[in-house]
Amino acid sequence: MRVKRRSRHRKVVKFYSTCFGFREPYKVLIDGTFVHHLLVHQLLPADDALRELLSASRAPPLLTSKCVVAELRRLGKSHSEAFDAAQLVATASCEHDKVVSAVDCILSLVGDKNPEHYFVATQDSDLRAKLREVPCVPVIYGLKNSLFIEQPSVQQRQFAQLDEEKRIHMEKSEFKKLLKASSEGKTSVNGNAPGVAEKSKFKRNRAKGPNPLSCKKKKPKPQPSAAQNQVINHHYTALSLDIRKGPKTDGEAKRKRVRKRKRSAKDSSQAETAS
Repeated sequence: MRVKRRSRHRKVVKFYSTCFGFREPYKVLIDGTFVHHLLVHQLLPADDALRELLSASRAPPLLTSKCVVAELRRLGKSHSEAFDAAQLVATASCEHDKVVSAVDCILSLVGDKNPEHYFVATQDSDLRAKLREVPCVPVIYGLKNSLFIEQPSVQQRQFAQLDEEKRIHMEKSEFKKLLKASSEGKTSVNGNAPGVAEKSKFKRNRAKGPNPLSCKKKKPKPQPSAAQNQVINHHYTALSLDIRKGPKTDGEAKRKRVRKRKRSAKDSSQAETAS
């Protein structure tokens, strides 16, 4: 069960990181009700519990405001421990001249688009309902001895989808600027898809030749010696002379070499007697 819960929390954190640019270290804005819940259920140290909840590499800094601390002071002895713990947490500048309620203070810190990328931790159901209407505010709450992150609301998902479509599609003003730039020759517009600039053609770096490290070195050809050079020159000279003389006639081709047979003294005496 814990594995499924952790994977759900990771998906929520990834949603806010991808769509709204939340980055570590995550900042968690806490109110008095959440501090009281942490102390009652002994979810201490709180920064380690929140680090495990957000699957962060380091503990997220905890922040509160002077209005939240003032509200805990007004609650008296029942929240004295929460008041002492809240005083140890860093305070975000709310810039209120007069102390306001914790709900109004947190809503003013978050604003319309949560520019500081706060995770808001609260047990107040009314505050959580109001924060769901703000497009990019993840809400953390506690349930007994466990912490949870609320799933993104329908309004938040619709805002993320519209923001993505706005980045993809071109507005009319941008389209007019593109047409004006194309008429001045600064850029070109694709005829098939009007309003869309032509894709830049990147030249692919092709290999100019084979890799010299993967090729075998050429073996040097053996040079002929002086005697071999003389034989080659002799054959070349004889061949050139034959070419100059021209083709042989039939008589020359048929002429055979006549060899004289040497006769011994015995053969010559036998020939004389026979005669």
